[in-house]
Amino acid sequence: MHALKRRRAIDKEKNCMIIPVRCFTCGKLIGDRWEEFARRIRTGENASDILDSLGIKRYCCRRMILSNVEIIDEILRFYEEAEKRREARNLY
Repeated sequence: MHALKRRRAIDKEKNCMIIPVRCFTCGKLIGDRWEEFARRIRTGENASDILDSLGIKRYCCRRMILSNVEIIDEILRFYEEAEKRREARNLY
């Protein structure tokens, strides 16, 4: 449990995002391009131009980058609740 909280704090410091390493459809490696994409989006560049310059041409790969959503915090919350319930059961 403590390791989970520590990991969450480290991820927030690094501003980490869990991006799939490969495209689910074609298998092309896309995870290594996420940081560059995110950095350039924050500067206000057009997403289409960024994807073109990064060499992401296929629609399936573009979908993987554009539709990625950070949900790890929500998942961790449910895990922590399950751990609390397990600990409460062990007390009785």
